[in-house]
Amino acid sequence: MKLRLRALEPSDLEMMYDIENDESLWVYSNTTSPFSKHTLKNFIENTHLDILDHKQVRLVIYDDSNSYGFIDLFDYNHISRRAGIGIVIFERFRSKGIGSLSLKLIEEHVLNHVPIHQLYANISSNNFESISLFKKNGYCKVGVKKDWVFYNNKFIDEVLFQKILSK
Repeated sequence: MKLRLRALEPSDLEMMYDIENDESLWVYSNTTSPFSKHTLKNFIENTHLDILDHKQVRLVIYDDSNSYGFIDLFDYNHISRRAGIGIVIFERFRSKGIGSLSLKLIEEHVLNHVPIHQLYANISSNNFESISLFKKNGYCKVGVKKDWVFYNNKFIDEVLFQKILSK
């Protein structure tokens, strides 16, 4: 499998709409209400903006036959040279190594194209698959934010992972 990353295209609207409105994922993205197609269409139309200007970028994980999910960089801080990272793999493709390959691809991308020193991930403490993915790929647990996310009438801790990148 030869995975690559690409910018969002207008044809990705339905995929994005399905992911952003999947309520089972809202706990991980701090989403509390559905997104309209209009809002997502505007987001896609503005993805041409550079990470320096927009402070975020969403890329599609794909190969010649499938799209497998999305990987995001957000809250990019040019001065401190860091960005948050988020990843979602479509359910039917999970547990096949795509997450690990995608993290390697985005790390290579930022090292070659973005002035960056570190990536970090904020992960709900009950998202065991994501915690395992980031640990397996060299991200270190550096803290726990207690009762950070309120979801389904209860508080959930959020774990902070980071990885110092070097060239």
